[in-house]
Amino acid sequence: MQLKKKIRKIYYKSRRTYGSPRIYQQLLREGYVIGKKRVERLMQEIGIQAVAKRKYKATTDSKHSKPVAENHLNRNFTPDKPNVSWVADITYIWTKEGWLYLATIMDLYSRKIIGWSLHNRLTKGLVISALNMALKQRKLSSYLLLHSDRGSQYVSRLYQLLLVKHGILCSMSGKGNCFR
Repeated sequence: MQLKKKIRKIYYKSRRTYGSPRIYQQLLREGYVIGKKRVERLMQEIGIQAVAKRKYKATTDSKHSKPVAENHLNRNFTPDKPNVSWVADITYIWTKEGWLYLATIMDLYSRKIIGWSLHNRLTKGLVISALNMALKQRKLSSYLLLHSDRGSQYVSRLYQLLLVKHGILCSMSGKGNCFR
């Protein structure tokens, strides 16, 4: 019981950030003779585990010299019919194998994801694959606006050529603000 109290004290003193390896090390420093596995088992019995820090990974590289499109969306997030306004974005997911990047395209009318792509590298191919999927899923109307941030993937020559080929108007948010 005393050992469990000590483990709990170290855990809360660390603001719940210490897991069994660090608690084990702290106990050794304080003179306790204990095994790593025992610390793990006692922490499980107590019902405590380290709260992992949220990892941050940048997905937008807007520090480039390529031309960016005007913001044609202009905060109009409620189109009156489907396939008039699409929005694109990239997010990241931490897995045991490392970072995975998810590019999505959403139709603002239905709020459905109509194209997506998942890859372990953040490349223009990621957003091109998502756009190709969206184009296969939907019949294009005479006017389609595709809004994104001004990341290097979205200003790439191949991505821009694909937009032009399908008659899609490119729109990009202002620097450092997705709403402008």
